[in-house]
Amino acid sequence: MHYLLGDLQGCGGALDRLLALIDFSPSRDRLYVLGDLVNRGPSSLAVLERLHGLGDAATCLLGNHDLHLLAVAHGVRPEHRSDTLRGILESPRRAHWLDWLRTRRLAVHEHGWLMVHAGVAPQWDVALTLELAGELERALAGPDLHEFLQQMFGNEPTLWDPALARHDRLRFAVNALTRMRFVDARGALDFKVKAGVDQAPAGLVPWFDAPGRLTAGQPIAFGHWSALGLVQRDDLLALDTGCVWGGQLSAVRIDGGRRELIQVECGPTR
Repeated sequence: MHYLLGDLQGCGGALDRLLALIDFSPSRDRLYVLGDLVNRGPSSLAVLERLHGLGDAATCLLGNHDLHLLAVAHGVRPEHRSDTLRGILESPRRAHWLDWLRTRRLAVHEHGWLMVHAGVAPQWDVALTLELAGELERALAGPDLHEFLQQMFGNEPTLWDPALARHDRLRFAVNALTRMRFVDARGALDFKVKAGVDQAPAGLVPWFDAPGRLTAGQPIAFGHWSALGLVQRDDLLALDTGCVWGGQLSAVRIDGGRRELIQVECGPTR
């Protein structure tokens, strides 16, 4: 069985309950986690331990909170008051967990689904999405990680241009894959509005409803947008249902052209 899983954000108890509910077996099943493995929840280290223990049965994408952890660990960004990363940062195996995290994926295309944490720029097709994700993955796993992290954060550029210089190109790709929600009529990324679709200002649309989007019709699964909530369309799955905010942890089984939604309440966490 193949399962797509929404944002965990350190909710280890909910992850354990969901895996028990579906009777997940690493020898039989495959889990695709759509980013934001850590932060804000009470058990970020336990989540990494659980996912790492699943071995090749779990494919984990990086989200903005995971990249924030790497930046904090490398002294590039300060911790936020709401961060819950101390368990990882103070772990005797800190280096192991950071190395494991920085070798995770930023986009996956398997079983007919394109999987990302936040979104896909309207100007990208599947091939370009995977190409840019691969560039980011190599930069994160490479020897110049600290330098890359220093260049990675920022809101500019907001509009894709294939002629962008390397750092601008990669910064745009990071923002599209891990932060985007709304775009304007040109397809430029907007970072001010984090509300649901019904509260969007005039001139902004969700990235997946952008006119002329080159991945239209390609099934895409993503998380990141808890205010959006669960969305199930033929070519779209939004799976961040706000577990860390007291909502649900959501997974969808995708096998044989059929889908099955599985949810557990956030409930007690460990």
